[in-house]
Amino acid sequence: MAEQNLQVLLRTMEPVLSDTPYGYAVWPGGPLPFQAFATVAEAEGLTVVADWAVLQQAGLSAEALAGPWARISLTVHSDLAAVGLTAALATALAAQGISANVIAGFHHDHIFLAWERRFDAMAALKALSDA
Repeated sequence: MAEQNLQVLLRTMEPVLSDTPYGYAVWPGGPLPFQAFATVAEAEGLTVVADWAVLQQAGLSAEALAGPWARISLTVHSDLAAVGLTAALATALAAQGISANVIAGFHHDHIFLAWERRFDAMAALKALSDA
């Protein structure tokens, strides 16, 4: 069952850091020749979040790529209607000077942040969970 209580979500979030660097890209059109982690349809084009190496090999221009990013996934099954989780995560990371881009899936939240700050982010999230 999905959790809505913010204190329970924070206490049980159990963040997991992916070993794979990710990237964001603007896809020029047509079917994706690779598996994306997420896509977002915007007026300016299709944003694709995928494995950084795969995006680099796809032949996209440097202006269409952003990364590498680390992905931290929360293992707690958060309810999409839960209030305050994204704000709490962003506040804890911002206090350490770490930007956060959150993508909510049906079951879990995924935070994308600068690859070189991934271990700092994990420490900040652990501190938030332990508070």
